[in-house]
Amino acid sequence: MTIVPRHRLAESENSERNRPRSLDPQELGFTRKGPIGWLAPLLLLSTGLRTLLHILFGAYLDKRELQNSLDGDVFDHSATATGDLWLDYVADLGDGFNATYSIAYLLAQEELEVDGERLPRGRLLLMGGDQVYPLASGDGYENRMKGPYRAALPEAPAGAPRPTLFALPGNHDWYDGLTAFLRLFARRKDGHIGGWRTEQRRSYFAVKLPANWWLFAVDEQFGAYIDDPQLLYFERAAEHVGPEDRVILMTPSPTWVKGRQNPDAYDAVDYFIRTILAPTQAQVRVLVSGDLHHYARYSGEDRELITCGGGGAYTLGTQNLPDHLMVPPKETLTRSSSRSRRYEQRATFPDTKSSWRMGWGVFYRVPRRNAGFATMLGVIHTLTMLAMAGAASQGGNIQRLFSIPLVLMLVLIMAGTVLFAKPDGHVRHWVLGAAHGLAQIGLAVGGTWVWEQFPFRNWQWPGPLAVAAVAYGPLIAIVATQLLALYLLIAARFDVNLNELYAGQGIEHAKSFLRLHISADGTLTIHPLGVQRICKDWEADPDGEPHAPWMRPRTPLTVHRIESPVTVD
Repeated sequence: MTIVPRHRLAESENSERNRPRSLDPQELGFTRKGPIGWLAPLLLLSTGLRTLLHILFGAYLDKRELQNSLDGDVFDHSATATGDLWLDYVADLGDGFNATYSIAYLLAQEELEVDGERLPRGRLLLMGGDQVYPLASGDGYENRMKGPYRAALPEAPAGAPRPTLFALPGNHDWYDGLTAFLRLFARRKDGHIGGWRTEQRRSYFAVKLPANWWLFAVDEQFGAYIDDPQLLYFERAAEHVGPEDRVILMTPSPTWVKGRQNPDAYDAVDYFIRTILAPTQAQVRVLVSGDLHHYARYSGEDRELITCGGGGAYTLGTQNLPDHLMVPPKETLTRSSSRSRRYEQRATFPDTKSSWRMGWGVFYRVPRRNAGFATMLGVIHTLTMLAMAGAASQGGNIQRLFSIPLVLMLVLIMAGTVLFAKPDGHVRHWVLGAAHGLAQIGLAVGGTWVWEQFPFRNWQWPGPLAVAAVAYGPLIAIVATQLLALYLLIAARFDVNLNELYAGQGIEHAKSFLRLHISADGTLTIHPLGVQRICKDWEADPDGEPHAPWMRPRTPLTVHRIESPVTVD
């Protein structure tokens, strides 16, 4: 296998040197998108269908097998003028413009000053997954990821080595079978995103770093296995790894955390470490991933386990994370798994108290962020109320009981709420989903009783329908949405629908990324950096240097340390 040395590419396209004078999409070359309303009915339906298709036919769309025909280079970034190297890590970034560009703007700065220490921009930018939301497409990447990052660093600074970008796909990058991802990040000629050049030719990669450090990024998106061409690629890369080397392992998902509920989740990563890296006698000192939209670090005697998914997507609370993990999980059925080790939780961002406080915002953020979802609840409740009122007006009890419209609406509510709870074999999901459904049906019964107290229920048709649509529908939509918010708040305490509690709110603040430094003596220092509040007010900078960001914040962005620097000897 060829190790490709670091090299300079041609300067950015001339069009990138024409700095925009306003924030108009025609001048920027992309459209600034708002945060995604994750509870939008059409989005839920589309994502659900794509997820189902991914489960049923994902193996037929898996392009990892086809990547064996692409270049299988290992990339060499070990030679630097000073013997050290700075790297940046960011994940889960392609959501709303304000959050995504806030982090891109910080990553593009020549240096950041944090607590009196100057941290230079990384020579390598590592993207850990989900570079676009909600679905992978050319337009999605252009507007939600490529455009903002190109605007943050239009060109590489003159006279300085051009920084390099490597990207690992996440589950959202996989929804089209990696088609758009490979087109963007694995271009053969003059690949670049603004001032960052792209080198990789596959969805996975190995990079030789200074001072006997290596970076291995594994695409194990399907979880159950790692494809043979990928294993062959890493086997060849591992031929250059020796007993004195240390490894940073990037994965698309923090399976060490997800192994609590799914003991098989960590199997693919454990298999990779045992079969590819263990024979080299190198030490895997750091595992890093995104996917969960927060920062969390677990530390053990052999390595650091870091989740850092704060690159731009909605913030996910950390209150349900355990105080410690056993990795691999003792419940795994893999007979030859590694010895389970204990890892203690060291730091989280946002912390537990802040996470619970954010959770309470569900009552006002969900209706504001998801008007379409509230409208859907209003329509369902209005139809249920009309069906109940119609059944109540019929002659006998048997007729009322078997009113077809009413039965259909009740089945719809119960099925929808149970499925929303994602029943996966755990009893609490079924119980909470059913309880939520009964609560919504109880609200429908109460709404019907209130409706029956007004005279317009006896108006000539379609008078009652018009009143229900204009008056009852909007009011019941508000109440039903608040009932949903209460359910999410309660269910999250039992680790059910925790993601939906925060996805529905679309919280843009509390973002995070990593700045890593490999010193000449081989010490790795990890600087976990947080941004308490993103910027939402930008202004064009038409007179800036060619490499300066096209847009700058009107109010300066503030970066803080999430925790003290983590030193890995």
